[in-house]
Amino acid sequence: MARFLSMVMALLLAVPGMALAKDAPHPAKHVQQNYFDNHGRDDAWSGGVRMIPIHTPSGDFRVWTKRVGNNPRIKLLLLHGGPGATHEYFEAMDSWLPGAGIEYIYYDQLGSAYSDQPENMAPFLSIDHYVEEVEQVRKALGLDSGNFYLLGHSWGGLLAMEYALKYQKNLKGLVISNMMSSIPAYNRYAHDVLMPRMDQKALKEILALEQAKRYDDPRYEELLHPFYEQHILRKPAAQWPEPVLRSFAHLNKKVYVPMQGPSEMGASGILEQWDRTNDLAKITVPTLVIAGRYDTMDPTFMKMMSKKLPHGRYLEGPNSGHMAMYDDQPTYMNGLIKFLKDVDQARH
Repeated sequence: MARFLSMVMALLLAVPGMALAKDAPHPAKHVQQNYFDNHGRDDAWSGGVRMIPIHTPSGDFRVWTKRVGNNPRIKLLLLHGGPGATHEYFEAMDSWLPGAGIEYIYYDQLGSAYSDQPENMAPFLSIDHYVEEVEQVRKALGLDSGNFYLLGHSWGGLLAMEYALKYQKNLKGLVISNMMSSIPAYNRYAHDVLMPRMDQKALKEILALEQAKRYDDPRYEELLHPFYEQHILRKPAAQWPEPVLRSFAHLNKKVYVPMQGPSEMGASGILEQWDRTNDLAKITVPTLVIAGRYDTMDPTFMKMMSKKLPHGRYLEGPNSGHMAMYDDQPTYMNGLIKFLKDVDQARH
């Protein structure tokens, strides 16, 4: 994703009014009357926004959150991908979750655009830091096992798994969106399945540029475009939704490159050896795994993950890449809503 930054900025200027999806949401027949009642909520005067203090061994910082709606039983915290992207690409949720009466909270992790961005990010570039950050956010928001649902997409899905393995006593439900439980398996899928399908001349040039660490070369970005349009969001980049472009334009490369590597065509950073597949059986809360048929992540592997989870469920977008919440938006959103309500009503 980092390689799209220059293209993203041009598109933001050129296409300010793109539609998110043609399919209309299916609102709940009876949205809770108190869903829009902010009485007694201390974030009401700021439109739901709170800057939450985060305490770390390297100092104190603040992270940005924004609550939408009011539902005492279903509160969904959204963990964005990257690492180092932003909450913004989740804004498609605004077309669906309010109509279903679901409270949800946007959140930019430390180092992301709306939160503090320390000049030296090195002390914070670890899974342990971000797990503890999520726990501090949970406490500040007053979320608990009676209402706390966690959705993580991409890197956020990795973070959600790690959080659940340490703090699942605080969770009511978990959603792992477009993320495998093994980075080595993700890399094997990229090298053994996706790369052979690419234009081999272009792939050779991409790998040569990576070998030379010429990640900021405009040619590198250009060569990655077809891969991203096939496996990230399955439309020409000129038609990508504005919230996605805005989120990628805000990507913090001081976080993304050291942790993920220079592109989405596999991982080569701090996360390269991460693997929690053998620990999935320890996650006992109801869990939905969402995949895309054309994802950068292996959908067969993600389906297997759902079976290893004691209370797992699987949802696949038939035309989805990595941004399944756009490629197959009705499938994604209606499946998410059904899962949240089934867990709320103990149907899982």
